[in-house]
Amino acid sequence: MIKFAWAAGLLAASLTSAQAGILSVCIEASPETFNPELTSSGSTSYVLTQIYDGLVSVKSGSSEIEPSLAESWTVSDDGRTYTFKLRPGVKWQTTSNFTPSRDFNADDVVFTFDRMMKADHPYAKVNGGNFITFNTKLADELEEVAKVDDRTVTFRLKRPLAPFIGIMAHQSLAITSAEYAGKLLTAGQPERFDLDPVGTGPFMLQAYQPDVAVRLLPFAGTWGAALGDAARTPAVDGVVLAISQDASVRLQRAMAGECQVALYPNLVDADAIRSSQTLDLVETPVASVGFINFNFRDERFQDKRVREALASAIDLRKLVEIVYSGMGHATGAIVPPALWGFDPDIGPHAYDPDRAKALLAEAGFPDGFPTELWAVPVARPYMPNGRRAAELIQADWAAIGVKAEIRSYEWAEYIQRSRAGEAKVGMFGGIYDFPDPSQILNNYFSCDSQGKPSPSNIGAWCDAEFIDLLNRAGVITDQAERDKLYKQAQVRFHEEVPGVILGGADALTVVAKTVRNYQPAIFGSTRLSGVSVE
Repeated sequence: MIKFAWAAGLLAASLTSAQAGILSVCIEASPETFNPELTSSGSTSYVLTQIYDGLVSVKSGSSEIEPSLAESWTVSDDGRTYTFKLRPGVKWQTTSNFTPSRDFNADDVVFTFDRMMKADHPYAKVNGGNFITFNTKLADELEEVAKVDDRTVTFRLKRPLAPFIGIMAHQSLAITSAEYAGKLLTAGQPERFDLDPVGTGPFMLQAYQPDVAVRLLPFAGTWGAALGDAARTPAVDGVVLAISQDASVRLQRAMAGECQVALYPNLVDADAIRSSQTLDLVETPVASVGFINFNFRDERFQDKRVREALASAIDLRKLVEIVYSGMGHATGAIVPPALWGFDPDIGPHAYDPDRAKALLAEAGFPDGFPTELWAVPVARPYMPNGRRAAELIQADWAAIGVKAEIRSYEWAEYIQRSRAGEAKVGMFGGIYDFPDPSQILNNYFSCDSQGKPSPSNIGAWCDAEFIDLLNRAGVITDQAERDKLYKQAQVRFHEEVPGVILGGADALTVVAKTVRNYQPAIFGSTRLSGVSVE
């Protein structure tokens, strides 16, 4: 089971630079789960990327899709069948409660996807059964996953899906062990499957203390090491992922030598980091976008005039300048500039408080109304300071009579409550895990064929025209035509105002000068295999 055995002294010792061969990384939030299928959180994915592998992955530091547990793949002429040839000799991790009797094979791939596809699967409802990425991207598209032989598996789609291989690189579709799941089911403990991870990746879970740290040990038998692939081979004796929600604390730990890597420092600290004698500032042009959603479960936000009023009342250029410290961009486009599909012609909603007041009066709210505004509690490239952004929006809305109470929670609870539809106006955002515009649009603003919002569509906006454009873009392969459709979808979003795009910025990472080969991911999560400490 998950281990909580660390004493404070042991944790403190783990975070000192004196321990040779230990890589300490300051991360911003606790993992929600230890099964990738049940999350789309970037914070959780950063941890689980070290433990699990997918069939394919995004090559480190690039936008290229490369083989992982699958050596190769082919596509049928009709674009509906993908056949993956699996890598031989891949070992599963041995833990205190599981010793594998066989290597990774097609049974594991079928099990992983059957759990998400089939309502009567014994693991379908275990630990909630909320398969966020799968339900958003593949549930309506995937017809069957079938074993041909131990080393061959086919994915049969209902129709061609242009971003399919990119979707398969998403970390939440990593492969899990069918044998391990069977053992726990027989023991009457299936819930442990998502708590005590067994993967094929370069690191294994040693211990976890919520809101304090995750400790990983190298898995010497990982397939990357067997191949002699330095980038997929653990190069340290252990990894400590120290959890600090406060960006200032993460930087202080890095400056004190307690962490060799610190994620997402405050943008205002960039110059101080650059002048450090012991630290480097690594800037990575990630594709990310932050926004606020209006909750369509609230009758007031079903009125487009109300949404337009609130959008017009925000001085977005001022917000972007302050919150992103001059490193962001004000835009109305969902797809960020770092990715094809970006539309430079969609600007932010014009700042016009007088128009906002008139629209509110026309909608029956001449004196405004009270509401809630939720603030993202952790620093991300799409939102470096959620609290400050919320305060600026709160002040702008107060000027038109809308009294917004700012609310926030610890990150895992924030995500859970937002997805449960609790936020009246929710701040959210995403980082692209693979180089295709479909990801954020489908994840955060779409609904399935039954009209159910995707899990991250926290505002429950289901617009038939917008979804039709996304669906049409998903079944053609001509990138120029797909580009046009995604731009049309963004125009529709801008016109209907289900939310307000706040912007995004490059990702900043603090890296000690003693660290070698740390390469932040442009798409997806950064792998710590291959990273060493002098």
